[in-house]
Amino acid sequence: MTSLDALVIPDKYPRAATYDPQWMVDNCMGPNPLWLLEDLSRDCTFRPGMKVLDLGCGTGMTSIFLAREYGVEVWASELWFPAEDNAARFDQAGVGDQVHAVRAEAHDLPFEPEQFDAVLSVDSYHYFGTDDLYLGYLSRFLKPGGQLSIAVPSLHRELRELGGAPAHLRSGVGWEILAFHTPEWWRFEWEQTGLVEVTASRAQSDGWLDWKLWCEVCAEHSPDELVRQHSRAEIPMLDTDRGELLTFALVTGRKNGSSE
Repeated sequence: MTSLDALVIPDKYPRAATYDPQWMVDNCMGPNPLWLLEDLSRDCTFRPGMKVLDLGCGTGMTSIFLAREYGVEVWASELWFPAEDNAARFDQAGVGDQVHAVRAEAHDLPFEPEQFDAVLSVDSYHYFGTDDLYLGYLSRFLKPGGQLSIAVPSLHRELRELGGAPAHLRSGVGWEILAFHTPEWWRFEWEQTGLVEVTASRAQSDGWLDWKLWCEVCAEHSPDELVRQHSRAEIPMLDTDRGELLTFALVTGRKNGSSE
């Protein structure tokens, strides 16, 4: 049995280690969101008072983390949960005055042009951002010089190079594996638009190990049967792959144009 305490890794993720592991598991919608955000933040600049869009925030764990750890003001946008449910979580976490819950679809965002200093997306951008035209839409809401940062499941090689998806990947995540790309793919995709300059694009060297540990804990300790099922399905995939293809991509860019 994998203990909940296995999620407390202060030497690697000191900020996330201060959060209750059962709370993280209870609010889980995907692999290790606070770990991903803490790693991603090494490529970002967050200052108190910044206006940040947390796009596809799920139950708002990342939004709470952003508000607590960096003092930013967050708009927590999510389609699959009622805004009032997330707002209650934010109030309970003591950040209700800093985090605004929004229910919105990623292609129909209710924000003003150039409203945000930063747009962030953890474990969700691959569901909508692989559309060649999406960055053009999303960048409207970002100030010139503002930063866009994503953390997404990734591959070390493109499926096209492999001649298709290996069986173990299909068994773990199904056809949605088609949305997994390399950091180099994301860099090319963004820079070819001319809308952003990519300032960091990297693969986690041991991302699959974090992913597996998270799945092992969630498979045993999540109160949600669907989460337990998904976690159990992904563990054999990760054991078979052992980091040969699977990891996470962390990509950050800045919108072209003056910030003045």
